[in-house]
Amino acid sequence: MKISTNPHLNIGPVTKLEIPFLHAFSPNAFNVEFSMELLSWFEKSAPWSLIETDFYEQYEFSFYDINLPLNLISLVDSEYLNQIRKFMENIFSIALDDKIDCTAHKLTPGQRIRIHNDFIPGKESHRLLIQLNRGWIDENGGMLMLFNSADPNDLGKIYRPIHNSLFAFEISAKSNHAVSTIKGGERYTLVYSFYSNRK
Repeated sequence: MKISTNPHLNIGPVTKLEIPFLHAFSPNAFNVEFSMELLSWFEKSAPWSLIETDFYEQYEFSFYDINLPLNLISLVDSEYLNQIRKFMENIFSIALDDKIDCTAHKLTPGQRIRIHNDFIPGKESHRLLIQLNRGWIDENGGMLMLFNSADPNDLGKIYRPIHNSLFAFEISAKSNHAVSTIKGGERYTLVYSFYSNRK
């Protein structure tokens, strides 16, 4: 499903599911060459900062706080952002605000993200994740886990962080998810956050 004339986007096919909460998955996000350019920059030059909270420890940064290299500047281009917003609107049948947050996350061995739902009334309503790594294997850990409830033993579904795959979801009190402990490799994620248009 080609969603724009942007040469870097190549999303599809998309599978949408409602259990354990509303989400969508695609094995493809970017064209392969661009995904590798972005991954290489994440590995070699990106300005990572360690962030620690009560439920995770990871490296991250905002794309709006830095100067991107020229070959990656399209990631914050207004036309590109408009196209991924339209993609999210089409998938989830919702109107979204023009505001879009763009961040990157890195998890290294020993790090994990505990169960949480991201839900804060009046804040972000939807999120899109694009995974980037060099041939992830199950032994590396880092699985995206979706839960049927807030109980960490109530596991509903697991997604492997396959390179260049896309995962999008509706943030709600039910969107409980976590990332299992990284045992090997580095797990990178490009994260776009969206806001409902309540006008």
